[in-house]
Amino acid sequence: MVLSEYANESNLDMLKVLKIILLHDIVEIDAGDTYAYGNANLLDKVEKEKKAADRIFGLLPHDQANQFMDIWNEYEDGETAEAKFAQAMDSFMPILHNYKTNGLQWQRLGATREKVLSRNRRIESGSKFLWNYIEGIVNDAVEKAI
Repeated sequence: MVLSEYANESNLDMLKVLKIILLHDIVEIDAGDTYAYGNANLLDKVEKEKKAADRIFGLLPHDQANQFMDIWNEYEDGETAEAKFAQAMDSFMPILHNYKTNGLQWQRLGATREKVLSRNRRIESGSKFLWNYIEGIVNDAVEKAI
């Protein structure tokens, strides 16, 4: 919510953004997170998350299950302004965290500048302002060799 002023779209439904983020994270917690810069099979990741979403939302009453699945799919499709901003926030936080911890995870797992920027390019779709900030801190990290 704090960063919503930096969204590309000025009329975001922030309640929907929060729902999208929460439902995305609940599914991801159940399925297990995949390291963004590793060599994980993305098809396996998608399949695990789909199974987790089906299982979790299947516990709910039919109408609520359908509503939550629609919101979760909205994130996955990444086409609405709310989904694009949610995806931007999902990518923004780990980069900021890595930068603030002097690149601890990046170094430990061999993430290069190119991997970080190419994997997180979707930030720009949700917030050009935050994408410019991310490019700056990633370049700064490379210059400082962190």
